[in-house]
Amino acid sequence: MNDLLTNQELIERAFEHIDNGTTDLGSKTWTEPAENYRCEQRFNSEIEMMRRTAVPFCPSAKIPNKGDYHTRIAAGTPLLVVRGKDGEVHAFINACRHRGMPVAEGSGTARAFVCPYHAWSYSLDGSLINISGDRGFPGVDKDCHGLLRVSAVEHGGLIFIKQKGEISPAELTVIPKFLDAEQTFLNEDTVTDQTNWKLIAETTMEGYHIKALHKNTFYPYGFDNTNIVELFGANSRLVFPFRRIKELRDIAPQDRRIDGMVTTVHNLFPNAVFSILSKHSSLTLFDPIAPNVTKLITYRVANLQADGSPFNQEEAGRDAEFVKGQGLVEDREAAVKIQQAVSSGQELEFTFGLFEKAVVHFHENLKLSLETFEADVQK
Repeated sequence: MNDLLTNQELIERAFEHIDNGTTDLGSKTWTEPAENYRCEQRFNSEIEMMRRTAVPFCPSAKIPNKGDYHTRIAAGTPLLVVRGKDGEVHAFINACRHRGMPVAEGSGTARAFVCPYHAWSYSLDGSLINISGDRGFPGVDKDCHGLLRVSAVEHGGLIFIKQKGEISPAELTVIPKFLDAEQTFLNEDTVTDQTNWKLIAETTMEGYHIKALHKNTFYPYGFDNTNIVELFGANSRLVFPFRRIKELRDIAPQDRRIDGMVTTVHNLFPNAVFSILSKHSSLTLFDPIAPNVTKLITYRVANLQADGSPFNQEEAGRDAEFVKGQGLVEDREAAVKIQQAVSSGQELEFTFGLFEKAVVHFHENLKLSLETFEADVQK
């Protein structure tokens, strides 16, 4: 994180680009075959790679209290995350050890989890505490039949999950702190689009399309192709200045606040985006369902005001609704239309240029991760 610009440095870089009509550029181009957006074998490898990677699951604010839990399917696996009696986050495969039925649905607060199929019950730490009609299961050791645990770590206000293997501290050291304990959870929603997960993820990695695609939504408030682009690990950070950032020119640098003057988009490899907007922040997961189907899960949290208190639900909600109902819809529609060309079976290739530095970085790391995974499988 030491390599990322400070807020004051970001403001100065934004002024430089605005004054000169420039933007941060990459050093190379990248060509990606359309086949990689439709190939079933490639898709399966990407899913397996995600299971072996520390990926955000939800904000910590989603389960703030002991007993709070949240469930969803991630990379094809049903998962259950709960804050235990010890205040720590625990994560499990959401499947009863008897017959595989989910032991929890949606979100809520629980003292224990009882399977709705045959009433086997589990404590918040995943241990099996009761077998209904246990005389019918002689020799079954409760200590060996707890919920299957997966690695979970809280970092920077997010809960990260790794389905296979343990999360090492080194994996998260480059990830910044995103959320404060005072920030309150707003809402969440899920939509499903007929597109490959990478196509929708790519829309968040460049500002080259702002004027063309968002001419009546984002562009009136911002700039076209005017971005600060930084790379950290396999991840990237893009800063989109608003036109009102010019108001900071007459303020002493040490007194400038970047809050509300930019949108900051962190692409967390491989399939998560954390965005900081004017009055709310959001975590979006691009969850692959099929080569041409993606589920988008978005969690929203209220930002803090200058006095350290969170924006109220109404103000933060209006901010979130604008982003959800305007620009994001346009990005999603574009990805669906591109998928139609991909699915035609034609030998298309996509070319990413110097304006798409973060997209090139993403594909470089995706290629490397898949090669590493395939090499491990062959051992």
